Amino acid sequence: MERVEGVAVGPLAPQDVAQEAVESSDVRCPDADASARMREAIDAAREAGESLGGVFVVCTEGVVPGLGGYADGSSRLDARLAAAVMSIPAIRGVELGDGFALVGRVGSQVHDEIVRAADGRLRRATNRAGGIEGGMTNGEAVVVRAAMKPIPTLMRPLSTVDLATGEVADAARERSDVCAVPAAAVVGEAEVALVLADAYQELFGRACLDDMLGAVASYRARVGW
Repeated sequence: MERVEGVAVGPLAPQDVAQEAVESSDVRCPDADASARMREAIDAAREAGESLGGVFVVCTEGVVPGLGGYADGSSRLDARLAAAVMSIPAIRGVELGDGFALVGRVGSQVHDEIVRAADGRLRRATNRAGGIEGGMTNGEAVVVRAAMKPIPTLMRPLSTVDLATGEVADAARERSDVCAVPAAAVVGEAEVALVLADAYQELFGRACLDDMLGAVASYRARVGW
């Protein structure tokens, strides 16, 4: 029904990212220069006994309009996606579309104008909303970004307090991955896919897959999408 792709942040917009390039990259970034800089930063953090966080993007293309709901918080698809991605350990921020960047713009630079595409369909000229308006998909790519903090297990431990003695002590030194962002992007893909699959079932019935596919095809024809 749709393609879900999780990618570490690079200089390309999510919809321009080729799936093969993401899957073939050890840091899940399709840009070779950005990937090299990521590896250099990870190697430097390893040498310093540090850990690194970062941002990943999950972009889902081909999603039909009308998934989700607007009547209450439990039906709003943006709320459900944010909750699912925030459930991943070490995720500290989630945004849809341009997210936090929107607060620094005026309204005319934020909202997505409706245009008629060459195929006659109504589309958005831009996708600043990340494919969701009023809690429902609008037919554009669903774009979810997540910020992951550096993982807390460090080869150079921070200070803590020994509960037995009350004295200041060093935290336990543990084996640590330096950067878990590429792995978290894969988990993010799964979380987004599960939420969207549930939304598809809600709109098209929790029947067998063949019946759902038939219902989706009929819906696409009816709404002209």
